[in-house]
Amino acid sequence: MIISDKWTDYEILDMADGEKLERWGDVFLIRPDPQIIWKNKHFPALWKKADAHYHRSKTGGGEWEYIKRVPKSWQINYHNLTFNLKPMGFKHTGLFPEQAANWDFMISKIKGANRKIKVLNLFAYTGAASIACAYAGAEVCHVDSSKGMTSWAKENLASSGLADKPVRFIVDDVIKFVQREIRRGNKYDAIIMDPPSYGRGANGEVWNIEENLYTLVELCTNILSDAPLFFLINSYTTGLAPSILGNILKMTIKKKGKIVSGEIGLPMTKSDIVLPCGIFGRFEQI
Repeated sequence: MIISDKWTDYEILDMADGEKLERWGDVFLIRPDPQIIWKNKHFPALWKKADAHYHRSKTGGGEWEYIKRVPKSWQINYHNLTFNLKPMGFKHTGLFPEQAANWDFMISKIKGANRKIKVLNLFAYTGAASIACAYAGAEVCHVDSSKGMTSWAKENLASSGLADKPVRFIVDDVIKFVQREIRRGNKYDAIIMDPPSYGRGANGEVWNIEENLYTLVELCTNILSDAPLFFLINSYTTGLAPSILGNILKMTIKKKGKIVSGEIGLPMTKSDIVLPCGIFGRFEQI
């Protein structure tokens, strides 16, 4: 497991009974998490700090309960990166803080490459990975099917003081985009993807991770440069083992390098408990 333990503006304060109490800067949120199956709270008094509580409905979805006044949007920092947050439907805030360990990995690899690096970020959401790569000096192509998420990513780039960096934002279905890049002969030194379990593309294309992931990774090998720096896959799909992502990379990438896979997690403050928050598989140049 890799652990994102270098935050100052984010922390998990407590976890119990299917929920976690988190601090996002000055805002305290309670959100559900299916991995938290233990019952007892470690720090019961801290839960009174909550500004908002997301309640999941038994019939699907859910809603926010605002206990105190919560800003419509606010910012937090991770080292030199700045992210704009807001409470969204289905419990989200627009950022997955556990991914900080992957941002650190990307930044280190790009800065240590001593050459110009082109990065392709697929299913790029609000752009945290794109911003990390741009900060490290890479040229980035950011692809997501949602116009709203792409606009949010542009805001995050500007808030991080990186609006002048070479980041190209594309609203498109990722498979169709990669197919066009193959025809154009474009190449990338690093590819990142964070595919959903299910989803729809910009024009209603249906995505199913179990049916489409292998095909997408295989397609992406056609746009890898001759000396790729890394290829990173993240997933939050329930039941998908980390080794599956590693196996897909082993079967598709025929470049010299190493492949690792595992879990990614967030620590709880004043505790030795780590919350598993998803899986990753990555190829990296050695």
